[in-house]
Amino acid sequence: MLDTLMGSKDFLALTLAHSNTPTFASFSFALSEHTQVHVWDSGVIVFEPHACLGKDIVLSCAVHGNETAPIELCNALITRLLAQDIKPKQRVMFLIGNPQAIKLERRFVDENLNRLFNGGHSKGDAVNPERVRAKKLEDYVERFYNQPLKGQKNDETLVARTRIHYDLHTAIRASKHEKFAIYPYSPNKKYSSEQIMFLAKSGIDTILFHNEPTTTFSYFSAHHFQAHAFTIELGKVYPFGQNDMSRFSALNERLIGLITAQDLPIPSLNMADVNLYRVARSINKHVEDFRFSFSDDVENFTAFKQGEVLATEGGKEVVVEHEMEAIVFPNAKVPVGQRTLLCLVPASADNIE
Repeated sequence: MLDTLMGSKDFLALTLAHSNTPTFASFSFALSEHTQVHVWDSGVIVFEPHACLGKDIVLSCAVHGNETAPIELCNALITRLLAQDIKPKQRVMFLIGNPQAIKLERRFVDENLNRLFNGGHSKGDAVNPERVRAKKLEDYVERFYNQPLKGQKNDETLVARTRIHYDLHTAIRASKHEKFAIYPYSPNKKYSSEQIMFLAKSGIDTILFHNEPTTTFSYFSAHHFQAHAFTIELGKVYPFGQNDMSRFSALNERLIGLITAQDLPIPSLNMADVNLYRVARSINKHVEDFRFSFSDDVENFTAFKQGEVLATEGGKEVVVEHEMEAIVFPNAKVPVGQRTLLCLVPASADNIE
């Protein structure tokens, strides 16, 4: 596998070729004298520079298999690292979340993987590829964040580490704010202005502050490892080869700067540069006849006025409660009990430092 990988520098191809391998044989190798590379599993690769600086970075994609732009973005970064076009100065792990779904060109095989983290994979009696993969991905994140640096013992804290996890997605429908990020719920912690402005300079100028614990991948990293973690939406879903990758050039530049420890300036928080929302409520599906009152082509962040009907189910209406609510992630086709919609209201900067 090492010869195949280094011959092509195409980690995605290797991942898909071994997506159904029951027991993946992990392997490690060196890039010149500066970086050790570890392939822990299909879709799991770690770059560990010999002179690690202060950050441990997780970049994940393909938690939904049909969201191709983040996959292409991450695979291109991996290719450049393997080719030594760029040299890491921070520890970084790339995760290709659901290789089997990628091969099927589907969002998931049996179950939405991004509803199975933070222990969601162990609820109920179901066993399927997504539940198995969610547990493995949790274990890999824990292993990466808790692994001592070379020459450092487990009980030593010689270097203060900053943990980061950007879980990259694209949305089912178009959005009025093309690129946006969800900041996981963190009731006892201030939001980071540095992270918000890093994302703004990456072309991601809209932030949603979540209002409750969830079973998403980013919440898992934020909750268990105090990582600066985000679910990042990079536009609309398109098949492989149909993404305009120039639309991600700002993010690509910032990620390279992050990995290579370039001194790219991050300005102070400027409310004129960002759009801040908070989740006012989640609308869950209770019966099978759940229907939205708006059409399938209504964009994310479309605003509705107080009293307007958002949906109907079981003969009852779901109406807008606040003076104005914007919607994101509407999906009436989810199973009963799952979220169909998030309702947003404007947020202040009161809890940002």
